[in-house]
Amino acid sequence: MTVRELAIATKEASRTLAKTPSDKKDRVLRTMAQRIEDEAPRLIAENSKDVEEARAKGLSKVMIDRLTLTPKTISEMAQGMREVAALPDPVGQIVRMWRRPNGLLVGRMRIPLGVVGIIYEARPNVTSDAASLCIKSGNGVILRGGSEAFRSNLAIVQILQEVLREEGLPEACVSMVPTTSREAVAEMLELEGIIDVIIPRGGEDLIRAVVAQSKIPVIKHYKGVCHVFVDASADLDMAEKICVNAKVQRPAVCNAMETLLVHKDVAEKFLPRIAKTLEDFQVELRGCDVTRSILPQVKEAKEEDWYAEYNDLILAVKVVEGLDEAVAHITKYGSEHTDSIVTRDYSNAQRFLQEVNSSVVLVNASTRFSDGFQLGLGAEIGISTTKLHAFGPMGVEELTTTKFVVYGDGQIRE
Repeated sequence: MTVRELAIATKEASRTLAKTPSDKKDRVLRTMAQRIEDEAPRLIAENSKDVEEARAKGLSKVMIDRLTLTPKTISEMAQGMREVAALPDPVGQIVRMWRRPNGLLVGRMRIPLGVVGIIYEARPNVTSDAASLCIKSGNGVILRGGSEAFRSNLAIVQILQEVLREEGLPEACVSMVPTTSREAVAEMLELEGIIDVIIPRGGEDLIRAVVAQSKIPVIKHYKGVCHVFVDASADLDMAEKICVNAKVQRPAVCNAMETLLVHKDVAEKFLPRIAKTLEDFQVELRGCDVTRSILPQVKEAKEEDWYAEYNDLILAVKVVEGLDEAVAHITKYGSEHTDSIVTRDYSNAQRFLQEVNSSVVLVNASTRFSDGFQLGLGAEIGISTTKLHAFGPMGVEELTTTKFVVYGDGQIRE
């Protein structure tokens, strides 16, 4: 089957899925979650082949970490599907209604986008996340994962399609491009009118390549240059915990902290302690002149460091005069992804929330919470920094649009 034929089949299947009752969609998702857990040995066996081949090809530790399935990650995949099943169904929801002077009752109703194309790198969990969110929101989905995870993704999709068949739904509701060729991606991006939206997930190079080629609207974020600002009033114990978590827990992901901003009034007290803690985790620091006057051992930060998404145990550090300079720095160098302030000053917290124009802005919490699962969306199909039509982690509501519905009683336009 060609990519075009696959997409047409998914388009047809999406029409069935769009009118499938909520209780049936939820039952399908719960069954899929259970089957994913039951088939964990099969998934791990297929995944181990991908991991072994990736190591032989010399893929980075970051890529192998993203690629590897464990009993824990499989359990998390299943739990994500269950959480999506438990969410309210957005399809058919009336967002608001109002009556016109002529008596017409006008409303807006949520409807699926149609067919969602996902292009992603070596992260098999994206396969189950994307499928569950699209099923819940009534969309067909075409998955094109990275070649590194081909066996893993195929095994997951086969399990999901088995459940769809058992439940009397078209298996093309969840489709996977059956080849790793780049030509297949190029063909996919030409299918305007069949595929309704493309969501790329991966490194900046992948996303820019998709945007350059696609004739279909693309929802994207290029990179995550995430900041934590430690304000003068911050609880420094709290700040240390937040900064360590934001940088160290999973440094290779897009919501990891890449730049630490510290108010000058607490820099001499906070920087030595956070440097020591991060040193224990083998984090390399690159600092501004003021930072290096306090921590002489730190490397000098160049201009490009402020723009950098390291995806590694490297952190840029800058001492700032106050909130105004912190916000100005984030505005200039940030990627509108995720930024956090640590403060006990309510007015500063509110100003930070209002003035930092990122898709997720936090007060006294780690940037690692910028995640659909963590924010209560069940899972996420991606993170958008484009503002049209979604901004931030995308869940089921962001996979719908609205149409106008109008109730009349014989009105005609004069």
